[in-house]
Parts: sequence; structure tokens; C-alpha cells
Amino acid sequence: MGILPLANLAPHHPSLAGVTEESAWHSDTDADPWRWRVQFPGDGVAAYGKFIKKKGVFISLEWVPIVRSVLGDTRSVKERYAAGEMSPEAKLLYGIIVEHPGIDTRLLRVKADMKSPDQKKAFDNALNELQGTMDIVISGVTERRNSAGEVNGWNSTSYETIDHWLENLGIETSMISVQDAKEQLYERLARSTTSEALTYFNKILKLQ
Repeated sequence: MGILPLANLAPHHPSLAGVTEESAWHSDTDADPWRWRVQFPGDGVAAYGKFIKKKGVFISLEWVPIVRSVLGDTRSVKERYAAGEMSPEAKLLYGIIVEHPGIDTRLLRVKADMKSPDQKKAFDNALNELQGTMDIVISGVTERRNSAGEVNGWNSTSYETIDHWLENLGIETSMISVQDAKEQLYERLARSTTSEALTYFNKILKLQ
């Protein structure tokens, strides 16, 4: 799989939408690709999140340490925040997700005290920020239920830190140097994708 976007992202590079039947989407069957964004992370096949250009992307488990080292930062959240390289909202949400692995979006907004409509943009931006640096991953969905326990409304996305996700799979969470990671990722992409897609990923990820 390597890097597989949910929808079209890189030129001449496969996406889940492009390699599956349109009729299967949202069919609520085992063949529904919309389910796989939860199933793959749960099975430990791939990480999923808005990792690149704020777009949903699957990353094969064996690629995760390399891609994370390219997109992420070896410094702690506290250090990045102190350096002015992380928003207050992202720092707040990260701390809550650390304390509550698998927390869903609705509860996360409540605990962050960001429930009002005028805070939604800041909340969404903070989640995108944390996914863009692979600090967190989308780990599942939670069914919305009413007071009677009946399913009511849209499901809510759940999040956990990438460290927690990797640890549960027994995978080392340490990162390699950025330069080594970029070289390894470029080599893997060169072997697995088209020249047009390689050029695209090279540009946005600054691999060379």
C-alpha cells in the first residue's frame, strides 16, 4: 500500500476512491471502503489521518516510522509550543487525547471547552495541525446515540496519539533522523509509484 490517499491526491497515483467501485461506498457492507478507514488502523494494517495536505491518507504500517519522521518532529509537544511552533489549541487537544485514547470528536470538544460554533474552525484547524505532524491518528468512529441508547445521527471520529497506536501494535515509537527518513521515503516511492507522483510527493514533502 505505501501511501494511499482516500481520494485523488497525487497525479497518476492510486487512491482508494480510484481503485474501488463507487457503488460500494457508504453501502454499510464489508466491501464499503468508508469502513476501511477505521478497519485498517484497528487491524494494524495502516495508519489513517489527514497527514498530507489536510487530506485523508492511509500509510502502511511498515512505512509509518519513516513518514512520521519526515512529517513530524523529534521535539516534544511542550518544546514545540514553547518555541512558538504549535498552536495553543493543538497543545490543548493533544493533552486531552493523551489522557483519553480513542476519544471521539464530540467529547473532545466538550473537554476542550470548544463547543460553541465560533470555535469550530479553531478546533478543526488544531486537529488538522496534529494530524499533519502525525502526532495523532484517526483510530475509529463512535456511534451517536440518544438518551434511550438508540443510534441517532452521524458517527463521530475518534482519535489517539500515534505513540499509543504504535505501542498497542508492539512497534517502536522512536523516530529516525529527518535526512535518513527523507532518503528512505524517496527510494521507496521511486520503486512503487509513477514519476509524476514521485515528483509531486518530492515537492510537497521536500524529500530532496
